[in-house]
Amino acid sequence: MFPLFWWGLNSVKPAHAIFENFSVNWFDFTPTLDNYRVTLAGEGPSFFASRQAIFDTLLVAAGATIATLLAALPAAFALSLIQFRRQRLVFLWVLFHRILPPIAVLVPLVFIYWQIGLRDTRPGIILAHAAANLPFAVLLLKSFFDDVPREVGEAAVIDGATRFQSFLRIYAPLVKSGIAATAVLCFIFSWTEFLMALFLTNTIRLLPVQLSLVATQTWGFTSALSTASILPGFIFILLVQRHLVRGLTMGLAKG
Repeated sequence: MFPLFWWGLNSVKPAHAIFENFSVNWFDFTPTLDNYRVTLAGEGPSFFASRQAIFDTLLVAAGATIATLLAALPAAFALSLIQFRRQRLVFLWVLFHRILPPIAVLVPLVFIYWQIGLRDTRPGIILAHAAANLPFAVLLLKSFFDDVPREVGEAAVIDGATRFQSFLRIYAPLVKSGIAATAVLCFIFSWTEFLMALFLTNTIRLLPVQLSLVATQTWGFTSALSTASILPGFIFILLVQRHLVRGLTMGLAKG
């Protein structure tokens, strides 16, 4: 927790207290919100104004998380509960994409985005983040679907439910804790992802890129922006805390 404390402390320090020579100024200073005014309120050079970067990053992270879950849930359900030909081959194909680092496909992805007009667009970065998150989400959600007793689904089928109805009304509510855990992890990945945000955008500055630029100027502004950037993810985790703890516990028990 000390690095977080240090970021928070530096964010309310004036510049002279941060850069004192031969000593560390812990609390012998007058707290100020100037660093937050410059980075969040835009009361300073436009280079440091980061409110739009936070909004864009929040939009991209939320969009990528929703897109990932919409694609991963039916895929995980099928891999776990539906028997079909070459099922293991499909599972290994998903696992391969989980192992493949995003940087390995970044260069061809940039050229593809140039050709189809998705570079430097919010839908483009959302799609890229969702594609990077998808294998991880499928494998994680599959482990939660594997924990659901098969008798539950069989009883629903006997009562006349279709596969889609079983998925929507029976299985999805039973694995909501796993869905919450997966959503939090996907959101955090998208919120903190740097390489795709750097190479696939130009005029759109996502928060990790904006932080890398601000960090070259002054620690006060960097500390304020870093501290503020933690809050959205922290709030999201608090909202789904009960489901998150249960979901991660289920995953550990499965392992």
